[in-house]
Amino acid sequence: MTMASFLAQASAPASPAGAPAQGPSQFMPFLTMVLILGALYFLMIAPQRKKQKEHEKMLQALKTGDDVVTSAGIFGTITNVKDDRFVIRIADNTKVEIAKGFIQSVVKRGDAAETK
Repeated sequence: MTMASFLAQASAPASPAGAPAQGPSQFMPFLTMVLILGALYFLMIAPQRKKQKEHEKMLQALKTGDDVVTSAGIFGTITNVKDDRFVIRIADNTKVEIAKGFIQSVVKRGDAAETK
């Protein structure tokens, strides 16, 4: 036996007969990626979807007489509700049509103004 073959056998890990040598798991990179994507979903995507659903619900509930704010910062009162847009009075004798998606929030509901 030569010295090189003796050293090669000595440095090889001893494993039981027939058992494969244990190395780093092949699933660790996959598991890490799944954990990162799960954290991304729960920290960013889920809250954004919730906010979007709440905005859609608010748009569906709007009706004539509600005071609203547009995404451009214009305050107005809804005078007419159409399929894909609202007609908003922003001043005396001044009405504009705004796409539904550009309504940012409701300042006060039409029923609340009538009861006061």
